[in-house]
Amino acid sequence: MHRQTVIEVKRDVEATLIPSGVKVKLQQGTQAFITQALGTSYTVHVNGNLVRVSGKDGDALGLVKLDLPDINQADGSVEDKVWQQLKTCFDPEIPVNIVDLGLVYECKVIPLGMNDFDVAVTMTLTAPGCGMGPVLVAEVEEKIREIHGVAHVKVELVFDPPWNRDCMSEEAKLQLGLL
Repeated sequence: MHRQTVIEVKRDVEATLIPSGVKVKLQQGTQAFITQALGTSYTVHVNGNLVRVSGKDGDALGLVKLDLPDINQADGSVEDKVWQQLKTCFDPEIPVNIVDLGLVYECKVIPLGMNDFDVAVTMTLTAPGCGMGPVLVAEVEEKIREIHGVAHVKVELVFDPPWNRDCMSEEAKLQLGLL
């Protein structure tokens, strides 16, 4: 039997309620369980709810601050770096990145000249009513903007075609025990 360790929130911290996307504040002293620590965020079970806490606030949970290496130090083209960044974005309820989960339908890197690029991402969610959509879209935009040379980022959220399990990579299906 897997036993979770109770943590105590060390300071007041902003969190996002899953799946509604509503901002809440976790009060110092609140007891919680960490359910996932992936990418640059923590998913926490607290008072019967799941919430997402930014990795930069890991210290508020008594944990390390989650941060990624500078993407601009990585090898590869701007498009390679965009895909690397997309793979650091995770669905807060499923421990799989949005690329392997099959949420990214299209990613276009458009050269503008002078080493500048526009990036257009078309993506979906596992469920149309998920309030985390704007949170994931903002995370994708923020992470792509970190790449040197990216002038503009547009992320379009679509629901046609609807997402289904067949969209997932084999690796994701294996990780989730679906194979």
